[in-house]
Amino acid sequence: MENVSAVTSFILTAYTELEDHRYLYFICFLLSYLLIFLGNLVLIAVISIERSLHEPMYWFICSLAVNGLYGSTCLFPSLLGHLLSHNYEVSLTQCLLQIYCLHTYGTIEFTILAAMSYDRYVAICHPLHYHLLMSPKKLYAAITLSWVIPLIYFALLFIFTVQRTFCDKIIEKVYCSNFPLVKLSCFDTTIQSFVGLASLFVSPCSQIAMILFSYVQILRICLSASKESQIKAIQTCTPHLLAVINYAVGSLFELIQSRFNMSNVPYKARIFMTLYFLIFPPMFNPVIYGISIQAIRVQIFKLFSGKKLREAH
Repeated sequence: MENVSAVTSFILTAYTELEDHRYLYFICFLLSYLLIFLGNLVLIAVISIERSLHEPMYWFICSLAVNGLYGSTCLFPSLLGHLLSHNYEVSLTQCLLQIYCLHTYGTIEFTILAAMSYDRYVAICHPLHYHLLMSPKKLYAAITLSWVIPLIYFALLFIFTVQRTFCDKIIEKVYCSNFPLVKLSCFDTTIQSFVGLASLFVSPCSQIAMILFSYVQILRICLSASKESQIKAIQTCTPHLLAVINYAVGSLFELIQSRFNMSNVPYKARIFMTLYFLIFPPMFNPVIYGISIQAIRVQIFKLFSGKKLREAH
């Protein structure tokens, strides 16, 4: 039994595939982190400071930006540290903490996107009742639940992993992930694998159902609306749809990579697939919303031109 509980650290072997161009990858990941950090920080600052942006849609975008910072900070410092240190070992505690942070980031992202789709549905399908259905109280409740529910939901599932002992220490990724860690358990994992698979039908399927419902209703309204209304609806929904598609593609990559045998896919391509949902959504969300939504774009230009400061004097 002593040997069973002896494994208290793990080796992330995927880093060996990055050794040939270690410093190039380090620079690329560092620049990615800086872009994510600065882009999301600017978005949060602009929405928080500018009173004209204190509307439900913009607060959801702000929440999405906060989650982007949360997820990327859970990944990049350890990623950059491993690339520089030549040490690919992580303790069990560090591994469990990273799993919890990265998995909750993923669930929170999809939950916020689902709440945003409902906001777009109300704005387009029930414009006269929008301020009633999306009152400040309901908005704050929606944003709070978008964070609290995923944090509690994954914590309940994660208890099964935390209680396990492990007999192997090789994780073929550049970060710790729940399913690969569970496979290293000393005992049978059939029940936990079934619970993990079943959880996919609760989350993200519940979020997907919300998004599909919202856009089916929006499409139904648009088909019978005037051309001007259709163009306005498309302009309103396009940034959100781009964000949903970008994140859904990344999540699909990770799901396929973690659950199925991908030995016929080049190893570096598999590493890219596992990192997509952690890098590209938080990197491109500020671009998608900052460029495509005029109200945000104007305020960003004001922020960097110093126009608002000059006007104040």
